[in-house]
Amino acid sequence: MALSDVDVQKQIKHMMAFIEQEATEKAEEVDAKAEEEFNVEKGRLVQSQRVKIMEYFDRKEKQVEMQKKIQASNMLNQARLKVLKEQEEKLDKLIDETRRRLTTVTKSADKYAKLLQLLIAQGVFQLLEPHLVVRCRKEDLHLVRDAVKGALEHYTNITDRRCEIKIDEENFLSPQVAGGVEMLIPNSKIKIVNTLESRLAMITSQLLPEIRVRLFGRNPGRKFLD
Repeated sequence: MALSDVDVQKQIKHMMAFIEQEATEKAEEVDAKAEEEFNVEKGRLVQSQRVKIMEYFDRKEKQVEMQKKIQASNMLNQARLKVLKEQEEKLDKLIDETRRRLTTVTKSADKYAKLLQLLIAQGVFQLLEPHLVVRCRKEDLHLVRDAVKGALEHYTNITDRRCEIKIDEENFLSPQVAGGVEMLIPNSKIKIVNTLESRLAMITSQLLPEIRVRLFGRNPGRKFLD
């Protein structure tokens, strides 16, 4: 039996309501899925950015720590250099003061005469030549004449050899020299400097490690003493 127009309209409205309901549910499903995918993607992006931020700050923290270590090392090195500089200045002052006091060695004529004899004898033993020249300060000339005799006698007694020493009375040592002599081989560039200044320099070089220990104590960072 044919449907009336009213029934047809009802069927159409029913079908449209069903289609609309299906569309609404489908739209909600799509929205829900899109929301879920959005949240997942957002979470992934947030986590990714969080990791990048953490890595960034981790690098910055390491850089800051490295800068702190570098600054601490630089400050420590500067402090060490300052200490070393002050120690060197004290050593220089000590050596300069000792050098100034060398003039007191010549004040005792007897002691200085014995010292001159020893310095001349040492030069003779070092050079081992039959003919030598000795130079001295002009004011020491009278002491050197006697010192030469004693040094040659000592040399001959020890070696059973003879040596002739000429005192250079034309070329004297500088008045600035505190004392001592120079020994030369005639017509040769070979020379031994046995002035008080040269002896002080040699002794200072040999005893410098010991002097440092006495003044500043042992260096804890030094493994070897030789």
